[in-house]
Amino acid sequence: MKQITRREFLAAGMTSAVLLCFPGPSAGFDLWGKKTRWAAGPADITGSVFKNSAPKNPWKWSVEAFDYIKHADRSVTCAICPHGCRLLPGDRGLCRSRVNIDGVLYSLVYGNPCSINVDPVEKKPLFHFLPQTTAFSIAGAGCNFRCLNCQNWEISQAAPEALRHYELFPDGVVQAVGQSGAASIAYTYSEAITFFEYMYDTARLARKQGIKSLLISNGYISRNPLSALCDVIDGANINLKSFDDALYRKLNGGRLAPVLDTLETLHRQGVHLEVTHLVVPGYTDDTALFRRMCAWILEALGPDHPLHLLRFFPQYRLNRLAPTPVETLTRFRNLARCAGIRYVYVGNVPDHEGVHTRCHNCNHMLIFRRGYNVTLPGMENGRCAACGTAIPGVWT
Repeated sequence: MKQITRREFLAAGMTSAVLLCFPGPSAGFDLWGKKTRWAAGPADITGSVFKNSAPKNPWKWSVEAFDYIKHADRSVTCAICPHGCRLLPGDRGLCRSRVNIDGVLYSLVYGNPCSINVDPVEKKPLFHFLPQTTAFSIAGAGCNFRCLNCQNWEISQAAPEALRHYELFPDGVVQAVGQSGAASIAYTYSEAITFFEYMYDTARLARKQGIKSLLISNGYISRNPLSALCDVIDGANINLKSFDDALYRKLNGGRLAPVLDTLETLHRQGVHLEVTHLVVPGYTDDTALFRRMCAWILEALGPDHPLHLLRFFPQYRLNRLAPTPVETLTRFRNLARCAGIRYVYVGNVPDHEGVHTRCHNCNHMLIFRRGYNVTLPGMENGRCAACGTAIPGVWT
């Protein structure tokens, strides 16, 4: 089936062909006409569905969700992420941004970003994607995780109605990007998956104008919407928060397997991919666990996707922990490089050797970084100026 936007889909009068009404199915068809299986529900987070908290009517910044199932009792099952929230009329999903109003699943974050900034692309962090350019960065309220160490909890753990926001619909985003001089749009800060429809429509319009789109995400998305998203985005940074399912449940309120599936899909679809891993003392600083993570990356993704190791600072509900020792980050970087991952970076540590890019073949300095001041002393047309080795990434 040809991929179409939700607006085109509804205009064509084809709703009944995809959003089927079932009394309690385990399978159905999504917006893109692909058969899919649904999770039983958000079993990992107690009280994840907010009962009777949805607005009575859609507001100006609402859009019918792209991917869900209607049931005979007027409940709906959201299919954007693996939680598979099943909502009765009046209920709000785990992410706080999706609601059941009269048996229809709506997103409340369409054209109303709560944060807009023009950032260096290195801030995402993306070190191998158009260095020295800027990304027009937008966020909507909500998140499908409950990370105990969330850095943006004021917007990620809030309902859209609770925040001040801008009015900027997809065509307005593309216009604003042109005025800003940014080379890309980054869907970031909170969790891009929760404003999927807004992101998808914006990225589709941006691609027509030659503007790149960047997914900055926890990677907790179902396969079919991710497959569609891969057709309109150009780069991604996925936060691989742990390599242990129990830790994912405890620290983040999710599961490991869907995130690994996302990483493999992005790699397979040829989307530029970089991986972030926050090293949290007492949680993700286990050496054996980190070695297993590196081994999986090499086997499933190969050696060329950059890995960013970030230093933890006390945040949100983990505000009594100490920051990650720099020595731990240095040791983990050495372990990852010895394992065979070619580009391993250290974040949140100014002036660390691990912020620069060196050729994996001859160790020549390719990209020098001091904060967000970036120079490319050793790069020539995507290759090492010293030995001519092609450097993986998007350089032009």
